[in-house]
Amino acid sequence: MKRAKSKRPKDCPFVGKGGLKLQFALEHFGVDVRGLVCADLGCNVGGFTDCLIQNGAAKVYSVDTSYGLLAWKLRTDPRVVVFERTNVLHWTPPEKLDFVVSDLGWTRQEKALPVIAEMLKPEGRALSLVKPQYQAPDDWLARNVLPEERIPEVMELVRSQTPKELEILGEARSPYLGHGGNAEVWLLVTRESVPSPREGEG
Repeated sequence: MKRAKSKRPKDCPFVGKGGLKLQFALEHFGVDVRGLVCADLGCNVGGFTDCLIQNGAAKVYSVDTSYGLLAWKLRTDPRVVVFERTNVLHWTPPEKLDFVVSDLGWTRQEKALPVIAEMLKPEGRALSLVKPQYQAPDDWLARNVLPEERIPEVMELVRSQTPKELEILGEARSPYLGHGGNAEVWLLVTRESVPSPREGEG
């Protein structure tokens, strides 16, 4: 799950370029994280975590398989709870979450989304950064880049593999390219609420 580092722009207000990516998604979808309990899955240096904190999140669980990469300003922030050397596919948060953000590199969405669903409270939401080149068959790639015309097919596959507990609320192309110049797509999902008992039951 460890990702190649992307160059951080000099004027970036976050500890990593990922913060710019997430800021775009929060604004695009109109997501307000103020006061929410969140998780940043695949946190790396903490761009997403920093973005969540700067947007008012009450707590962020920052999870990554690596060790020592999370920025010092975040690991010393009382609102950030660090889980290093931790595979998110086998991690259970200490509490159910209001909001989850994830950038899990080459981990396929069909594996990540069911795990995310289990972490969320009913009606909790998640933003997953889909990297289509890792979802596609190898023979679709040209020098490790997925051609533009293949992206709709890949996203249709992702939609078809989304677990029934999650409802897709929207998709948006990130304005920032990923590793090797590959496109990235934000997927916004919500965990369905638990149905209320029918009258006379229970």
